[in-house]
Amino acid sequence: MGSGNWSTDVYAAQASYRASSGASAFAYSDGGATTVHPDLDPRGVTVRESRDSDDHPESLAIGVLFDVTGSMGHVPRTLQTKLPDLLGLLLRKGYVEHPHIMFGAVGDATCDRAPLQVGQFEADNRMDDDLGKILLEGGGGGQMRESYELAMYFMARHTAIDCFDKRGKRGYLFMIGDELAYPEIKRREVAKVIGDELDEDVPVAGIVRELQRMYEVYFIIPEGAYHAGSRELRDFWRGLLGQHVLYLDDLDAVCETIALTIGLAEDAIDLDEGLDHLSEAGSDAGASVSRALARLDSSRAPVAVSSAPPGLGTAGPSATTRL
Repeated sequence: MGSGNWSTDVYAAQASYRASSGASAFAYSDGGATTVHPDLDPRGVTVRESRDSDDHPESLAIGVLFDVTGSMGHVPRTLQTKLPDLLGLLLRKGYVEHPHIMFGAVGDATCDRAPLQVGQFEADNRMDDDLGKILLEGGGGGQMRESYELAMYFMARHTAIDCFDKRGKRGYLFMIGDELAYPEIKRREVAKVIGDELDEDVPVAGIVRELQRMYEVYFIIPEGAYHAGSRELRDFWRGLLGQHVLYLDDLDAVCETIALTIGLAEDAIDLDEGLDHLSEAGSDAGASVSRALARLDSSRAPVAVSSAPPGLGTAGPSATTRL
């Protein structure tokens, strides 16, 4: 997937039609759906692909997976309204020339109807369509855990991205949530949700190491979320991802945060330049983005590249490469 080009005019026309007709951007969920949309169902999916094409000869895979349980259910609505801002920064400011963006959602495999929803990597307005198919379930298990580990398993073993396969360049994965993952990927849940038959459960630390071969992995924690102040939450994700754990005090700034994180990692900007770009675009997210990314920006110093696999307690691959 990943052909075609994003059109802000098409996006604006669709938004105008919805406004005039009273239609929802999330018509599938708001229309009373109770199951995963067939286009986002991970069960039986061999692979989600980000492939080079004539339109995009050097594609870059970007995954955005968010918790849609409890208070986090408004995140996709925010993403949908700010898609032009995200694409505008990536493309117009030259952070990334050929982004392929995948959206997905995470719930709880122990109790939710839709524990995992995964779209396609898209370069055009079909990414907006995928957002609109997400089931905004609410729910959640109530035990400070969601099935982020299932999402990481899928991304590690059921995606194929040309940026990595052809050029050895990692894609990006952003997860947005306020809870812990389960400590293991349970074989029975993988069989039920995805369809793979595993011989044994997989420790979450092991799947993170697999995932970090292909992706720069970030976890964004909204500071106003229920568990945001938990030391256990902070230590869990920092133990897995190091400095790639970002605290964001205004979740409405999530698109801008993702765009500037990529811009920093691609060496396209420094933080001050990125904040200037936000100001030029009329965004009021600068202060929140600056606080979220200050630690990343201060660490942008070139160091020797290591061939050793990433270990826990570090930032994974980015501990040995320039951010």
